[in-house]
Amino acid sequence: MKLSTIELIFNLTRRYKELIICRDIISNIIEAFRDCFNSGNKILICGNGGSASDAEHIVGELMKNFKIKRILPLPLKEKIKQYFEDTSDYIFDNIQFGLPTLSLMGETALISALVNDSQPDLIFANQVMTHGKDNDILLAISTSGNSENIINACKMAKVKGMKIIGLSGADGGKLNGLCDILIKAPANETYLIQEYHLAIYHAICLAVENEIFGE
Repeated sequence: MKLSTIELIFNLTRRYKELIICRDIISNIIEAFRDCFNSGNKILICGNGGSASDAEHIVGELMKNFKIKRILPLPLKEKIKQYFEDTSDYIFDNIQFGLPTLSLMGETALISALVNDSQPDLIFANQVMTHGKDNDILLAISTSGNSENIINACKMAKVKGMKIIGLSGADGGKLNGLCDILIKAPANETYLIQEYHLAIYHAICLAVENEIFGE
């Protein structure tokens, strides 16, 4: 059953009452993600430390099914049958649409090369320069909102015509002036901010999947 975005956000704020102040912003991010994917664009994500793990986690939720089986459309099934004639049913049962999302932390060899040959505060900016396209989204995660490599990635995203969405703590830091949409988790300690971030991005991923793949 497809739940409405309103219902999903209500469920989130019922569990985490402190996030009621973020309700409209979360709804705006869900809409931005949905429109990005529906227009054939992608999302790039960056973060440091625990936020880097969050970046990888979000990719996992968007690149495969979260709660809904993502059934392949008939025209694509017909093409698959041409190359997997004897195993097409197996492919149909196990191949599913991923929503194109890339964690910049996943490019381990490139990151180590950039640290060695360039400047650490420009790691993500270098990746955004190459991967970012007009109307893509950069999801920038920083509990302080002030991490220089995240800020530089946001500036490069501006150069590339991308939309910037931020996840930060209550202050927002330098992300305040750079993000098109910024969620400020209502906490100041890193571990508490990250606990809220997990709940927020789970709700976003679930809602986006519902809107795109829900019956």
